Amino acid sequence: MSASGIVFNIQRFSVHDGPGIRTTVFLKGCSLHCFWCHNPEGISPKREIQFYPERCIGCGACLEACEHGAHIMEDGVHVYVRDKCVLCGKCTDSCFSGALEMTGDEVTVDDVMQEVLADRTFYQNSGGGMTLSGGEPLLQKAFSKALLERAKAEGVHTAIETCGNYRWSDLEELLPCIDMVMMDLKHMDPEIHRKAVGASNERILVIAEQLMYTDKPVWFRTPVIPTVNDTPEAIGAIAAFVRRLTDIREAQGNGAPPPMLELLRFHRLAGDKYRSLGLDYKAATLEAPSLAYMDELRDLARSHGIVVKGS
Repeated sequence: MSASGIVFNIQRFSVHDGPGIRTTVFLKGCSLHCFWCHNPEGISPKREIQFYPERCIGCGACLEACEHGAHIMEDGVHVYVRDKCVLCGKCTDSCFSGALEMTGDEVTVDDVMQEVLADRTFYQNSGGGMTLSGGEPLLQKAFSKALLERAKAEGVHTAIETCGNYRWSDLEELLPCIDMVMMDLKHMDPEIHRKAVGASNERILVIAEQLMYTDKPVWFRTPVIPTVNDTPEAIGAIAAFVRRLTDIREAQGNGAPPPMLELLRFHRLAGDKYRSLGLDYKAATLEAPSLAYMDELRDLARSHGIVVKGS
């Protein structure tokens, strides 16, 4: 029987989640709680309902469908009472305006691979493949492993986007079926890291170093977040760490490529997602770093003698 897991999106023709044209599979559940997370629907491991009141036409279909009183009208306004919701999905099935959407479906490996393999020709022509993202794929390790093994058996390049907040042995078990690792480095100071994302960076830095003793291409990603790590000092410390990792990898002499660092510009495009989930968007007042400043930070990172993605 095909293994199953909870997935909240399968994005085809992705060009930002690894080399070439890719299909990115987003798995629900994450052990970190970054207050700026661009995929808040991936934080909880459970299915959730997203409610977009601006789409509601007041037809009342969800009120009739719900047997638990989770949808009510107050002064002519549709109110979704999350505490009463049992996530049966009857309301989302009846909502044809798109105001109510279920995020997170239980799917099998066969279900996912049917979509992934539909674009096999694009992978072959572009050097692309399948990327597991989230959330954190390692929180659904058995399902992730089964997906990666199936993709490898089909000759599809595999990559994983991970936060690295787990034991090295967890990732090591999956490495035989992973062609490339993409991993976040958010801050070098453990306490600042804890305040920003809810956990220390101790295990993350261990994972990053252990990867240097493998032959896997590693692509580190740092989201540049105002008030967290948008200073030359913070980015310089990350670049210095990547320089040390580069030295470790070069000393192995196995021909593996040096690690690459990508700096990702913060944006506030996830605001509607937070509101739809009934979550407080704590990054709502932050301003995105300018494009010129992002270039300055990339130049600073390059000054450490490391490979930095982008202009």
